[in-house]
Amino acid sequence: MTIEIDLYSDTQTRPTKGMREAMAKAEVGDEQQKGDPTVARLCERVADLLGKEDAVFLPSGTMCNQIALLVHVRPGEEVICDRTSHIVNSEGGGGAALAGAMFRCLEGARGMFTPEQVEAAIKPDNRYNPRQVLVEVEQTSNGGGGSVWPAERIRAVAAVARKHKLATHMDGARLMNAVVASGTSAKEFCRDMDSVWLDLTKGLGCPVGAVLAGSKAFIAEAWRWKQRLGGSMRQAGVIAAAGLYALDHHVDRLAEDHKNAKTLAQGLAEIPGLAAEPVETNMVFFDVGATGLDGYQFNEALKRYGVRVSVGSARRVRALTHLDIPAAAIPKALDAIRRVAMRNEAAAE
Repeated sequence: MTIEIDLYSDTQTRPTKGMREAMAKAEVGDEQQKGDPTVARLCERVADLLGKEDAVFLPSGTMCNQIALLVHVRPGEEVICDRTSHIVNSEGGGGAALAGAMFRCLEGARGMFTPEQVEAAIKPDNRYNPRQVLVEVEQTSNGGGGSVWPAERIRAVAAVARKHKLATHMDGARLMNAVVASGTSAKEFCRDMDSVWLDLTKGLGCPVGAVLAGSKAFIAEAWRWKQRLGGSMRQAGVIAAAGLYALDHHVDRLAEDHKNAKTLAQGLAEIPGLAAEPVETNMVFFDVGATGLDGYQFNEALKRYGVRVSVGSARRVRALTHLDIPAAAIPKALDAIRRVAMRNEAAAE
């Protein structure tokens, strides 16, 4: 079964011709010894973009999150975050296994909690409670439907964290989607974050890599954990060049993905049995429960038409637009989705 329209995730993007050419021409050196000039340029570029002193290139966003936890958190200490956070739900329990972190999960609206919720989650500092040390936000919120944290909300949450002497960390997997959708700069979004990372492999279209940024002291400790976890690389300029190319060529075009996602959601709203959630960026979540199929059955049926989505729960499925999904693919995807939904509705009659 051939998948022609892959809406599973924006991680399904493939390097463009221009990106491949940039990778082939990259200057390289020993990244582990900080001797790769292309990696150095990428780290400097991202640190400046995010308004931080320093940055480190890592193989994945998950490693960025885990290293941030390892620097910020000691075993038994607590992290405040949203219940939908990737750092809690999609990293193999790494926070507990590696950092020994505890998580206080808040019930945010569309993945975004309020400063008042953070304040209410603060516990008395005594020997009975875990020491609370970190507040984490995810921009955009994946589980929240690709929702964009407003900069003023982030600032207010960070102010509560500082008041209680907690550090702040941003999972910036889709930060540039938030930048393009809102018109707010990455630097403004990250201004009050002690650490933040930018994923290169999602909307930016790179084959591998993410960049973690923070103070010089934070990055020095991050490098120690990078070495321990086997994240140090050799001639990594080949993949860092893809990141530099993406920052030059693939940021503004994220607006196309957002437009395509809205078109997809509008089409879904016209199909009986489907209920699409509000769309802010490139993520479209919709409920298929009224079709009589669960999410897994719906996706399997959809694959027979050459379309794939991802399944979040028994009823909720997710479709992501990205670099390899042109506008012309949206009507085709909608036709396949309509066929699956309507066929099952007819079978139920």
